[in-house]
Amino acid sequence: MKPLVFAILTIVMINTNASAQNTITSWNKNQVIAHRGAWKKNKFPENSIASLNEAIRLNCHGSEFDVHMTLDSVLVVNHDPTFQGMSISSSTYAELLTKKLSNGEPIPTAEAYLKAGMAQKKTKLIFEIKPQKLGKERDIYLAERCLALVRKLKCEQWVEYISFGYDICEYLVAKDPNAKVQYLNGDFAPEKVKADHLTGLDYHFSAFQKNDWIGPAKKQGLTLNAWTVNTVPEMEWLLANEFDYITTNEPELLFETIKSTPIAKGWKLKWADEFNAPGLPDPKNWTYDRGGSGWGNNEQQFYTDADTLNANVVRGFLNIIARKGDKEKMKYTSARIASRKKFDWKYGRLEVRAMLPKGTGIWPAIWMLPTDWKYGNWPKSGEIDVMEHVGYEPDSVHGTVHTSAFNHTKATQVGKALKVENPYTAYHVYAIEWFETHIDFFIDGQLYFTFRNSKKGFEEWPFDQNFHLLLNVAVGGNWGGKNGIDDTIFPATMKVDYVRVFQR
Repeated sequence: MKPLVFAILTIVMINTNASAQNTITSWNKNQVIAHRGAWKKNKFPENSIASLNEAIRLNCHGSEFDVHMTLDSVLVVNHDPTFQGMSISSSTYAELLTKKLSNGEPIPTAEAYLKAGMAQKKTKLIFEIKPQKLGKERDIYLAERCLALVRKLKCEQWVEYISFGYDICEYLVAKDPNAKVQYLNGDFAPEKVKADHLTGLDYHFSAFQKNDWIGPAKKQGLTLNAWTVNTVPEMEWLLANEFDYITTNEPELLFETIKSTPIAKGWKLKWADEFNAPGLPDPKNWTYDRGGSGWGNNEQQFYTDADTLNANVVRGFLNIIARKGDKEKMKYTSARIASRKKFDWKYGRLEVRAMLPKGTGIWPAIWMLPTDWKYGNWPKSGEIDVMEHVGYEPDSVHGTVHTSAFNHTKATQVGKALKVENPYTAYHVYAIEWFETHIDFFIDGQLYFTFRNSKKGFEEWPFDQNFHLLLNVAVGGNWGGKNGIDDTIFPATMKVDYVRVFQR
């Protein structure tokens, strides 16, 4: 019997090796999933073979497509449950063929779509099984038909499954434990998804912003995808958080964003506030500087402590609001929040996306101070002004450093001003990159000023210690109030979309 056993083992080994050799390893290595194919830019019909081919041409990692079942059990590709006004579930395939897509294609069958995708080995086919809203039995039958089709065509290596139906996801995992299955609805925590043997979360990006699921999902070994992400700030946030995939109607834009993101340049996100929780700024991230002492600049505002009239988060944006109103001998109120003792850092990249208030007498700032004042009180331990604006100089933004040798009390401060287009009606990214040797200042990615370490001591370079971030809107003062205060501008609001700190 030994020769027979040896022969059987040899056959098994040969088959296993052949299977391993046939494994496709050439999938495009990027995060881009084209939602319903790449259709938008060049006006292809969504979920058409043409949009699939365009996603392949763009070298997307994956192309998502949506599958429904007709009355006569034909699997067809279409996003909505209706096609050209016809209900898919209550129409026969022949009836659907009486209508055409805008480019003349008929509604694709899932089989035709898969066969077109199998003609290449670069772009994954992200197979969304749409719940039919006709009961669990119908959904499971649909999942059974989809799985049978994939097996019939032997395209398991091309296909990953997604669905809003948790029953569908569980069925797929039970029938094919090797299948990659991600859940879409955004209502289950990573621990449950992992326990039920799904391979990932594919949630709307807002679900990740509202819930602390990114870290736990990574810890569980789940893949992370977010849909449907069509703007640069959202893309940048997901890339900064190292999502595996991003589903988008704008794959071309996502490819460009990937090239320019800090992550592509070797930075890793260390701390951020996206301002997603409404109400006061998150107390885990921010403290308040309170009072109306003039703050060394003869400023005219009183900074309040945890008052939503002056600092609040609404619809994903932080608002710092200067108002006209009496408060402890001051005629204006505002807020100054700081990350001090919440997050302090040395060296790295800081980004703040903000829209500025407008008007004479206003003085918004995004700036940094030392946490432990290693070399003594201001200005000995330094100050970094990432962005300052005074309202009587419209559209001008300043980046400045202050040290013992270089500061405004001696008229020796070092910095530069830059004209910014629409700072009051559009958001801009104000950033620095802080190294041991120099500090670079950026607006919307444009480098406009560099301050270098002279290596002559702390008098010129005190920037070798932990600093923290401050965000505030001052009123008046020696600089901001140089041309007086226009009381018609209030309330005046600086809006902040996000704050992000990266390090290498």
